[in-house]
Amino acid sequence: MKYVLVTGGVVSGLGKGVTASSIGVLLQACGFRVTSIKIDPYLNTDAGTMSPFEHGEVFVLDDGGEVDLDLGNYERFLDLKLTRDNNITTGKIYQSVIAKERRGDYLGKTVQVVPHITDAIQEWIERVAQIPVDGKEGPADVCVIELGGTIGDIESMPFIEALGQFSYRVGPGNFCLVHVSLVPVLNVVGEQKTKPTQHSVRQLRGLGLTPNLLACRSSKELDDNVKEKLSQFCHVPSSSILTLYDVPNIWHIPLLLRDQKAHEAILKTLNLGGVATEPNFKEWIATTKVYDKFNESVRIAMVGKYTNLSDAYLSVLKALLHASVACNRKLVVDWVPAENLEDDTSKEDPDAHKAAWALLKGANGILVPGGFGDRGVQGKILAAKYARENSVPFLGICLGMQIAVIEFARSVLGLHDANSTEFDSKTKNPCVIFMPEGSKTHMGGTMRLGSRRTYFHVADCKSAKLYGNVHFVDERHRHRYEVNPDLISQLESAGLSFVGKDETGKRMEIVEFPGHPFFIGAQFHPEFKSRPGKPSPLFLGLITAACDKPVVPASKGYTTKITKGILGSHSPMLKAHNGNGFKSPNSSLNGVYTSTTANGVCVDGSC
Repeated sequence: MKYVLVTGGVVSGLGKGVTASSIGVLLQACGFRVTSIKIDPYLNTDAGTMSPFEHGEVFVLDDGGEVDLDLGNYERFLDLKLTRDNNITTGKIYQSVIAKERRGDYLGKTVQVVPHITDAIQEWIERVAQIPVDGKEGPADVCVIELGGTIGDIESMPFIEALGQFSYRVGPGNFCLVHVSLVPVLNVVGEQKTKPTQHSVRQLRGLGLTPNLLACRSSKELDDNVKEKLSQFCHVPSSSILTLYDVPNIWHIPLLLRDQKAHEAILKTLNLGGVATEPNFKEWIATTKVYDKFNESVRIAMVGKYTNLSDAYLSVLKALLHASVACNRKLVVDWVPAENLEDDTSKEDPDAHKAAWALLKGANGILVPGGFGDRGVQGKILAAKYARENSVPFLGICLGMQIAVIEFARSVLGLHDANSTEFDSKTKNPCVIFMPEGSKTHMGGTMRLGSRRTYFHVADCKSAKLYGNVHFVDERHRHRYEVNPDLISQLESAGLSFVGKDETGKRMEIVEFPGHPFFIGAQFHPEFKSRPGKPSPLFLGLITAACDKPVVPASKGYTTKITKGILGSHSPMLKAHNGNGFKSPNSSLNGVYTSTTANGVCVDGSC
């Protein structure tokens, strides 16, 4: 097994995730099988209990693991199915070591950070690297490891020590270190400054790790004299110093690495030059060129509570992008703070209220994503009502589906106090209730998580057609509330159709409003399994309806086809890849264009 470690210096948020993913793509293009591991030094066992303001969205895996959003990036970029063990945290490591101590595995010894914690980290990496995640038998050829945080962080120290020991254990021909650093350009002098990277590398070397490659983030390509200076002070060959500068869309990043011969430097370090093939990026280049030429756009109003933090909806944005690319449209996301749609805001801030409604009414489609808590719920209900009554394409995910049901109960059934017990535990008409198997005392890992099967109960519904007329689908879940089964007959008699249910037939998974161009709610999170070239069927349905095009039933197996003229089976866009990445200079991020939000803050989207 060969290992590539990606670390970061100077500041966080430089794009270690997209760098690691792009390296993986580059190695795949050279004919190697790749797996990925993300190390997060925080003490949390997993990301499940953290606010999106802390680390962005919580990504959910098939096995129910609640993990860092970078693992979603790896899955999409490299087309992998990772496990919860592919995300290492300080909490998991300490938990495993303490469990061993309690069992008596270290009987008679003093349990210490070195060697017990560092050994546990190394053993975890070696064990997980052997797990196949690409659908093939046997372990991968290369494991790409991303160390979260910044070199010098106190919480990272045990991992850095462990990785230093690990590099010695596996040997120089089996370990390659890529250090991502910042080379800022000061506006006053317009000069690229190397001192931050010099200090970062010096600190890294002082901790026992020596970089083989430098990946320098900058607003423009590094000058030759800057590379020479970095080479001299950082002891890295200038040919191994890469520039990762701002690009129009994320698909350029692996091409940047290839053009700078990053694969040659990595393969040389790993002694893989003799068995590698020349990287094949023919389809990737076609994808990049075609996307850059898109002229027509599709506008989607994202109605949520974290609209000033696009990472909170990262997978949703990527799923929207995958679908819009398949429809040959440039995606424009209008961020609509749900609170600003509410009547109270019309009194407190009439300008924000007016702007929010203008964005909502100007969109081609409306999406209400998942979430927790009661802030902005009334605004989401108003958005669902507007979409239902005005035939605007609508997709509600998780909480968004529950919102659609609550709105229908209030507006159509006349149950004006209909609500979720999450927001009003004393409501007389609970449309959404706490699931009986859930825990009310422990929050972490107690939701209905991971891949669950949904059976279609209405063969002629839009959702079944989008999924290819299959009898069931497996999608990922993350929720602790569900639609009240006691109200189903009443809701369906009034016009709603619960077309998808779980294996018991009592838990609602998909709801539709027949007669509407596209009004669908899903209890699961379809965005987590969306892939470039294979967009989520429900997202593809939303974008197709937003483009005012009819949806054609798909062939079995998730490959959704759109009417002729939108997407042909030989379209080069079918093989597109993307990942979390770098801001472009033309007011877009990763290919998603956004407008000013209703609260006056301009927010960039992420594909």
